[in-house]
Amino acid sequence: MRAYPPAHYYRFKGARRPANPLQEHVLHMSFSSLGLSAEILRAVSAQGYTTPTPIQQQAIPAILEGNDLMAGAQTGTGKTAAFALPLLHKLQSARERNGRKAPRVLVLTPTRELANQVAESFRTYGSHLPLSTVVVFGGVGINPQLKQLNRNVDILVATPGRLIDHMDRQSVDLSQVEAVVLDEADRMLDMGFIHAIKRIMAKLPAKRQGLLFSATFPDNIDKLARQFLNRPVSIEVAKRNTSSECVDQQAFLVDQGRKRELLTHLIGTNNWRQVLVFTRTKHGADRLVKQLLSDGIEAMAIHGNKSQGARERALGAFKQQSIQALIATDVAARGIDIDRLPHVVNYDLPSAAEDYVHRIGRTGRAGSSGQAVSLVGSDESDKWRAIERLIRKTVPAAIVSGFEPSACRSDKTDADNVTGIRKRSGKPADARSPRSNRPRGKAPARKGQSRRRAAG
Repeated sequence: MRAYPPAHYYRFKGARRPANPLQEHVLHMSFSSLGLSAEILRAVSAQGYTTPTPIQQQAIPAILEGNDLMAGAQTGTGKTAAFALPLLHKLQSARERNGRKAPRVLVLTPTRELANQVAESFRTYGSHLPLSTVVVFGGVGINPQLKQLNRNVDILVATPGRLIDHMDRQSVDLSQVEAVVLDEADRMLDMGFIHAIKRIMAKLPAKRQGLLFSATFPDNIDKLARQFLNRPVSIEVAKRNTSSECVDQQAFLVDQGRKRELLTHLIGTNNWRQVLVFTRTKHGADRLVKQLLSDGIEAMAIHGNKSQGARERALGAFKQQSIQALIATDVAARGIDIDRLPHVVNYDLPSAAEDYVHRIGRTGRAGSSGQAVSLVGSDESDKWRAIERLIRKTVPAAIVSGFEPSACRSDKTDADNVTGIRKRSGKPADARSPRSNRPRGKAPARKGQSRRRAAG
C-alpha cells in the first residue's frame, strides 16, 4: 500500500510496529491476548476458532486503539471478524445509550449476499452481548426494514443503494455513527457506488472511525481512502493484487464454442461434487445451467435478475451439495462464503482483471486448499495476459486431449502458442504495473506494426 505521510505507527503488544509490516513475521498469538471481552471470546471459542489470522492479529489492536484503517486482505482471510470483533468490543465498552435508536456502527457492502454474511457474523460474535444488528439491501420489500429501523439499532449493515432509499425516506438516522466500514471497497467502486458513498459519508459525524477493506487496490481506492479516512494505519497481509497461495491455478485453452463440453468433461472425469462457475452475463449463466442439466449435471444460477428468495435457495442447495454446480455472475457471487469450497471455474474470463482475484478467492479460504480453473478462449488472450500481470504470476496453461483449439489442428500451427498464450509453468509473468487491466491510452506499436494494430 502507498504510505500515508506523516508515517503512522500503532502499538502492538508493547512494541512500536510499522503500519505496513509486509515483510515482518506475524506473531503467533491467541484471541485472548488481543484484549477482547470475555463475552466475545466465548462466542469466538464456540465457533471453534483459537488462533487469529494474520489480518485479525494486525487489524484488531489497531481498531481497538481508535485508528482509521486501510486494510488489504484477500477474501477468505477472516477480514470480517477483523473488524466485527473490535467494533463489538468498543460498543460493549461504551456507556449506555439512553434510549437512542440510531446505529453506532455502519457497514457498507456491495451486494446482498455479503451484507447478509457480515450481519450474521456480527450476530454470531455478539451473541452474548445486548446489541442489535439490522441488515438492509435492495431486491426485497422495504416495509419490514422500516419496522426494524424503528427499533433500537446498534449495528447497521447495508448496501449503498438501499441505504440511500432509507435516507430519502428519512427512515434512518446516521448522526450517531461512531465507526463506518467500507467492506470490499474495490467492488463498490466498480459497481458505480461512489456517488452513493459520498452522499452517505456526508451524513455521518465528522468525528468518526473509518475502516476500509479491499482485496485489490486500483488507484481509485487510494483516492477514496484519502478522501474519507484520517491518517489511516495501512495493513497488508499479502502483496497487493495477488492471489492466495492456497489456490492451485490452472488454465485450459479451448475454443469458445466447446467450453461447455470441456466443463462437463472436467466435472465428470474429476468427479467434482461442488464447483462454483463464473460467467460474464446473467443470460450466459441461465444458458449454461440448461446445458449442464441436459448433460446430467445438477446446476442452478445466481445473479442479479433472480429474486432474493431464488438466490437464497440456490445458495442453500449448493452449500448442502444438493447440486453440483452453482453458476454465478461476479456481482451475485460477492459474499458467497462456503467452507472448504474445492473448485472454482472461470467459464468466461472477467472484463476487469481485479475480479479474477475475487473469483478464485471463493476457494482456498481460511488456509484450506482449493483449485481454480480458467477456460481461456482464443479471443480472451489479452484478458488472460492482463490477469497474469495483475497477480504477477504465470499460471500453467494446457490443452485437454480431444478439446484442442481449432488453431491447433493444422500441422503448420505451433500448439504451444495457441491464443498467444504459451503452455508453461514456473517462470514469472510479465510484472508490469498491475493497477488495472483497463486500457490507459494507446499501447506503443511494436516494430513493424502500426500503432492502430498494436493498440487493438
